[in-house]
Amino acid sequence: MAHEFCKVDREGPILIVTINRPEVYNALHAPAHNELAQVWDEFAADDDLWVAVLTGAGDKAFSAGNDLKYTAQGGKGTPPPSGFAGLSMRYDLEKPLVAAVNGFAMGGGFETALACDVILASETAKFALPEVKVGLFAAAGGVQRLSRQIGRKPAVEMMLTGRSVGAEEGRALGFVNAVHAPGALMDAAMAKAQEIASVSPSSVKATKRVLNKMDEMEDLAASLKYSRDVMSELRDTEDFREGVNAFVEKRAPQWKNR
Repeated sequence: MAHEFCKVDREGPILIVTINRPEVYNALHAPAHNELAQVWDEFAADDDLWVAVLTGAGDKAFSAGNDLKYTAQGGKGTPPPSGFAGLSMRYDLEKPLVAAVNGFAMGGGFETALACDVILASETAKFALPEVKVGLFAAAGGVQRLSRQIGRKPAVEMMLTGRSVGAEEGRALGFVNAVHAPGALMDAAMAKAQEIASVSPSSVKATKRVLNKMDEMEDLAASLKYSRDVMSELRDTEDFREGVNAFVEKRAPQWKNR
């Protein structure tokens, strides 16, 4: 099928998915979420595909996260049940994903990378959960996944300040597996995917099944549903409206705490 918001290629048992909205730094809106959800559905159902690599178009951004301009302009559409990028609330995928973070991964973009199994980063990559700066919070898995993957204290500090973290600091914190020169990133990601594809796919699926069960035992799905409920309440506040409008108008927000 033709894709409007991503590019999809395959190389043997490897699927390569490229978020393709470079004009908005690969930010995602409801139509893109739904398109990506279908891509992952097809990936899961294809027995000849064993591993996927996810990256962003261009050399600036993996994904800037939520398309706030689309939101501010009253953009329509409902995200799929599987969540941001079709991944944040997908709990049963038994095939591994390698994120090749080629630039900045902000908000939902970072949360999408965290939903992958391996993160390889360009030396120029930047990571942040800056939602608190625009009246939001990291409701697409950032709160849950980052705190589980690097520990609560450093994760909370990132979430409450919204600060950016470079690739090397990301590796030191533990959410980045390896850092590569920009021109070598995709080769490294494909090499990692090929390394994974060289072992037993049945064993990889079994490993992922146990990891998914661990998420179930830790009630990840319930926690993410609760995040959606809290986000719905947050959207009714003056601070939410001010944060989004200030971002679009490129000015400092004037918070009211109500």
